[in-house]
Amino acid sequence: MLQQAQFVKIYLCEKVTFYFDIISIKREMLDFLKIAKEVLEIEANELLKADVNGVDKAVGIIYNTKGKLIVTGVGKSGLIGSKIAATFASTGTPSFFLHPTEALHGDLGMIGKEDAVLAISYSGESEELIKILPHIKRFEVPLIAMTSNKNSTLAKYADCVLNIKVSKEACPLNVAPTSSTTLTLAMGDALAVCLMKKRNFTKEEFASFHPGGSLGKKLFVKVKDLMKTDFPIANEQDSLKEAIIKMTQGKLGHILFLDGKKVKAILSDGDLRRAMMRENFDLNEKAINFATFNPKTINKEILASDALKFMEDNKIQLLPVVNENQEVEGVIHIHDLVEAGIK
Repeated sequence: MLQQAQFVKIYLCEKVTFYFDIISIKREMLDFLKIAKEVLEIEANELLKADVNGVDKAVGIIYNTKGKLIVTGVGKSGLIGSKIAATFASTGTPSFFLHPTEALHGDLGMIGKEDAVLAISYSGESEELIKILPHIKRFEVPLIAMTSNKNSTLAKYADCVLNIKVSKEACPLNVAPTSSTTLTLAMGDALAVCLMKKRNFTKEEFASFHPGGSLGKKLFVKVKDLMKTDFPIANEQDSLKEAIIKMTQGKLGHILFLDGKKVKAILSDGDLRRAMMRENFDLNEKAINFATFNPKTINKEILASDALKFMEDNKIQLLPVVNENQEVEGVIHIHDLVEAGIK
């Protein structure tokens, strides 16, 4: 039953009286920073005293599984299980989440004889989960249980039991799954990390599963994947005025002078500004007289992340991109790298 408001009368004068809701006042006075810290401390303490017995056996089962690891659970355990499955899948262990209810209505066929199952239930008695256990064992696949009750139905069916019991939930009523779900998630992370180490899982392998992520871009995207092949070129006889028109049309703030297929010089908007500061500045003068000769170039096979670092270290905005014969095949602008999410 909800607590009824308790009112107190405050007399300001003979004709004016204010009524204050004591419960509302108490709510306003709550120190949420303190509460948040207490929640984190409670959950951290539960993690620190977690029981890891059985982790080695569970790792062995998963490592020796030729098929997939199917993770299953209901409610909050199911939500945590879905994340655990995603973590396994991205770190070298083929895995997916299977909801027990869907399993009972046809999806049990997704479990193969070479698979293993990780079932999660804090009580170990979740009705929907218990119903599929006999069918899982019928497939003769290994079953790993995450539960707080080693005497539960789930534990009795399991080949390996991981204890996720907590002494206190972070919830003030000690009922909402908080500390227990945090421990369950952390136990899944512990299994995944153990398997990564056992498999010598590398960051290159991780990136191959995350080609769109920052690590994937850092390890796989090369300069040739981002370079522009359409770039402005000036003739040695072009005046500054003509070069500026071509540079403006190119929209890169730079223009290249070529010697055959190799870069001879490059004129930047910075070079133009410095030229304009001269007393004898003349738009009809040859543009190449203000260009930078033998500019730095970059090979097209270099990683884009390395190119970005090189440009930042040398304070360069644009680099000609060359092949193994030093022939220009394009240009790369620092903005292209940043916009592509290269770090």
